[in-house]
Amino acid sequence: MTYSVNKTDDQWREELSDAQYAVLRQAGTERPWTGELLDEDRAGLYTCAACGAELFRSGTKFDSHCGWPSFYESIRPDAVELLRDDSLGMERTEVRCANCGSHLGHVFPDGFGTPTGDRYCMNSISLEFTAED
Repeated sequence: MTYSVNKTDDQWREELSDAQYAVLRQAGTERPWTGELLDEDRAGLYTCAACGAELFRSGTKFDSHCGWPSFYESIRPDAVELLRDDSLGMERTEVRCANCGSHLGHVFPDGFGTPTGDRYCMNSISLEFTAED
């Protein structure tokens, strides 16, 4: 896929912390229950930590008890890119920022009780949060 934001690997390494680079650009995962946005409950907007693209509204965030911030839908269907992920010996759906291709987490069809039935399980380090005034 062609992304609106295209940078070299060296540029990403300069702009991101080592931990952000490992998750956003190398599809790593932060340890569960450690992300600073896990318990964030204020109204606001979640954006891509790599490029600033709008990804999720706080009204779609829910406590899924999985250890990572969870949302039941993205801000727009075209805000994220969904890709098949067969790593770790299982089939999952990877979620990437559609603007820059950065890894955000995975989506699972087990969001019981949500309007969509989906659980977008995102890495806190992949997101920035801006609270509403």
